[in-house]
Amino acid sequence: MVTHDDAVPASLVTPGTVKSTAGTFRFDDGLPTRETTDAVYAQLDRMHGVEAYLAGLPAVSLWAMRRAILGAGVQDGDVLLFSELMDCRSLFLTANADTVYFFVFVDLSDGPVVVDIPRDCLTVADDMWFRWVTDLGVPGPDRGAGGRYLFVGPGYEGPLPEGGMFTHHVRTSRVWMLGRCFLEDDDPAPAARRIKEELKITPYAPGGYGSSIASFLLGESRLGPLAEPRTPRFVEGSGMVINTIPPVDATYFTLLDEAVQAEAASALDPEVAAPIAAAGIVHGKEFAPGPYWREVLDDAAATANAYARAVAMRPRPEEGFHFYPGTGSNWTSPLFAGGYSFQTPPPLVTREGVKPLPDRGAKLLNPRASFFYLATGVTPAMCMNLPRIGSQYVGATMDANGDALEGGRAYRLVLPAGIPAEKFWSITLYDNQTRSMLATGQRFPRAGSQGYPTPAATPEADGSTVLWFAPERPDGVPEGNWVQTLPDRNWFTILRFYSPLPSFFDKSWQPGEIEPATS
Repeated sequence: MVTHDDAVPASLVTPGTVKSTAGTFRFDDGLPTRETTDAVYAQLDRMHGVEAYLAGLPAVSLWAMRRAILGAGVQDGDVLLFSELMDCRSLFLTANADTVYFFVFVDLSDGPVVVDIPRDCLTVADDMWFRWVTDLGVPGPDRGAGGRYLFVGPGYEGPLPEGGMFTHHVRTSRVWMLGRCFLEDDDPAPAARRIKEELKITPYAPGGYGSSIASFLLGESRLGPLAEPRTPRFVEGSGMVINTIPPVDATYFTLLDEAVQAEAASALDPEVAAPIAAAGIVHGKEFAPGPYWREVLDDAAATANAYARAVAMRPRPEEGFHFYPGTGSNWTSPLFAGGYSFQTPPPLVTREGVKPLPDRGAKLLNPRASFFYLATGVTPAMCMNLPRIGSQYVGATMDANGDALEGGRAYRLVLPAGIPAEKFWSITLYDNQTRSMLATGQRFPRAGSQGYPTPAATPEADGSTVLWFAPERPDGVPEGNWVQTLPDRNWFTILRFYSPLPSFFDKSWQPGEIEPATS
């Protein structure tokens, strides 16, 4: 006779006692005991807290920036302009000290907004969940000639222009723009002046510019007056003491709740909203965690922060971050594995044309966490295999031996001749804790080929460039070849190439490693 036990494969049977890294679980012929049930839910709640933290990284990063900027008196629609570059007094995630920045949050809740973008700027527009909306300026459809862009928020059903501007629909009630303009002859003033003269932010007037008389006569649109482009209020950011960095403790979840409440539920992708809702953060509901959930979220924040730091600062080779795989190099980039979408690698650009790479069919969670833990602003232009356009980056969080870059030690980096940057190159040091520019006696913790805001680095006779990172400038080292560090403040660095040359992409040029200096 065949018994029930004979008919059930062993792979379907849950034993009475199961041991795992999460604990020992006990079952009464498959029914969890009360103690096991409590333990499982506690584990699930912590897992959801960690997942919510990581899923919310883009929104919290941008929301923390907006809160800080509002606190500095910069309202939505105002432009925060760094006319003399950003320095170490401003806490921004891995900002550069090479270009003239401008930031602006544009409110779309009262209707579409027209933005006239200045000439010769690299600009990106992202929504409030750091999803790419469009590029403007040099990488955008105006190709650096300056152009008019229309941003349309969710729920708008009114008329739109038939042409004359680049129209983009945004899933959130605000759109954030980050612009970078280049120095001219080592002077930031022309770029700052051009931004102030040419950047306009104007409410869209239906039936005006972009709507023809013919479309009105055919009943396809209304007829309205031409709106006068508005010059926004500019607020100087250079030298500003401001903290835009998201917290790493449980107060992170308070910001995440604010970001969720600020937008309609439809602004979130369901798979992103799921762990956030499981942690108690739901649009339209009060977030008021009791003692149990406060303890859960404390633990989740500590765990998720450790996770984000690990994948960002000590990525495994199999993650695909290492830019020179198989060489032992510690220079990395989290973007090329899955592109700006963290799903599809950027296409190859060959003599035969553009060759797309296959969609992975799934988001890469570790590159996503790494990028948003260290950086702001996402666009395809940040990881495209296209020479002489835009800028590209590689970072180093460890020395040649895989050890921490200590603020009290001296290090040497050799950049071989032929640094692959048509416009210019730079290297900037960042504080491990704040992930912002390292604050030392130097206002601008960078070196590079530009002669402003620090002296240009001096090449060696063979064309290579030797850089030093140390608390004191080593004897005989030119000022422009030394970046100051600070004892007890470890650091990491990003090497930037503006208008990168083919040797960057084919990797025929490779930077040296950051070597501890011998005594």
